[in-house]
Amino acid sequence: MIDHDDTDAANAADSAAQTHDAGADAVARVLAHGDARARSVTLHGAAALNADASYSADRDGDQFDREDRAALRRVGGLSTELDDVTEVEYRQLRLENVVLIGIYPQGALDDAENSLRELAALAETAGAVVLDGLLQRRPHPDPSTFLGKGKAQELALVVKELGADTVIADTELAPSQRRALEDVVKVKVIDRTAVILDIFSQHAKSREGKAQVELAQLEYLLPRLRGWGESMSRQAGGQVGAAGAGMGSRGPGETKIELDRRRINTRMAKLRRQIKGFAPARAAKRANRDRYSVPSVAIAGYTNAGKSSLLNRITRAGVLVENALFATLDPTVRKSTTPDGRPYTIADTVGFVRNLPHQLVEAFRSTLEEVAEADVVLHVIDGAHPDPASQLATVRDVIGEVGARELPELVAINKSDLLDDDARLLLRGLVPDAVFVSAKTGEGIDELQARIAALLPNPEIELTVVVPYERGDLVSLLHERGRIIATDYVESGTRVHAFATPEIATLVEQYTVQPAG
Repeated sequence: MIDHDDTDAANAADSAAQTHDAGADAVARVLAHGDARARSVTLHGAAALNADASYSADRDGDQFDREDRAALRRVGGLSTELDDVTEVEYRQLRLENVVLIGIYPQGALDDAENSLRELAALAETAGAVVLDGLLQRRPHPDPSTFLGKGKAQELALVVKELGADTVIADTELAPSQRRALEDVVKVKVIDRTAVILDIFSQHAKSREGKAQVELAQLEYLLPRLRGWGESMSRQAGGQVGAAGAGMGSRGPGETKIELDRRRINTRMAKLRRQIKGFAPARAAKRANRDRYSVPSVAIAGYTNAGKSSLLNRITRAGVLVENALFATLDPTVRKSTTPDGRPYTIADTVGFVRNLPHQLVEAFRSTLEEVAEADVVLHVIDGAHPDPASQLATVRDVIGEVGARELPELVAINKSDLLDDDARLLLRGLVPDAVFVSAKTGEGIDELQARIAALLPNPEIELTVVVPYERGDLVSLLHERGRIIATDYVESGTRVHAFATPEIATLVEQYTVQPAG
């Protein structure tokens, strides 16, 4: 005899087990799908990011921001992105899985590959996973779809196969090219400028830095505004309708896109006034340094060349160091001294990159004033980069744009611990008088400081003074701002033979005596 209660219980248990197995299978499928997408990356080793992990592990300053930047992680396989993003009116930039595209003319393949690897590093810094990179040889971009109709269709197949949700072009796209390419590939299309602006918006910390980045973003967005459907329709003025429409009700009013343009222009004007308001504080600090004749050195160079690491090595400034592009945006000024005891300031500035958006140069012009106002430009080059010549040319172009081309330049080739003899020989041919340094090991730092001291302006007025003992402040000033040759103590005061600047010489002029002999 069969007990039906026992049978029902057994069936219920089997059903529960099957449900549990089905749930487990679903979870396993989701995780497997995420792993498959993560393994589909085909573009490795972004050249702009140094592959040596020891640099990212070396902490020579306060690195607290690094953990904050890495705190947000993407879970694979859970994306709910729309298949056709052209249906979305106002989209936010959300870099996830990306495919890179670029074009190059005949004979420029190597340069195009380096540029695309740098774009991969930019995308990774912005938080993306780079799935693939495609280059097409053609003399000029297609005015419609950038790649051309046929290649755009092939790109759509690659995007669908890899499961990408963004395409990044290695140039600045015209608004019409971006829209036409999106219509073909059915995913977001952005350009190199948008990625750089996104990185800047993530890394800006100070009020001035945030204002500068927002201004650059609005300048980029303004010519790219577009409307969808009814958002282009006109707004009626006053009462409307078949009945009760009075005079003045037939005005066309502003369209939605015109309203957006007006709001953006208003915001840009406010940001320009705000940025202009930061200038007096910086000018006051600079005037204070000028009043005491403190010479200055500005560190300039390609992004991720090791400028902040070098500043930390020289001054122990504690500036954020991270193996990422544009890790630091806000200028940092620190005090240092030459080997013979003369004080000077050294400033770390924003890094440069090839095809740096023009609006960024304009927005950060106040920050780049540190370069234009310096006595010496310390130009840092990443010696381990595959194309240091392009880094050198890019940085010198930007230095010229801010009016600092005539300043004394000292080239420091960083990361020398990663270079062999052949690489050093090639770099020596590129910049014969460069100094090889390593911010990690300290190699060449003493030579670098000696070269900086030689380039800094020296006190040029020779004088001999007898300063009364009650004016010890002037003696201290001569020691700090001048170059002391000899000191003696006589009955009437301290006898000092020194070289001083014109400002200091004026202060001690009344105590001048003729040198003995």
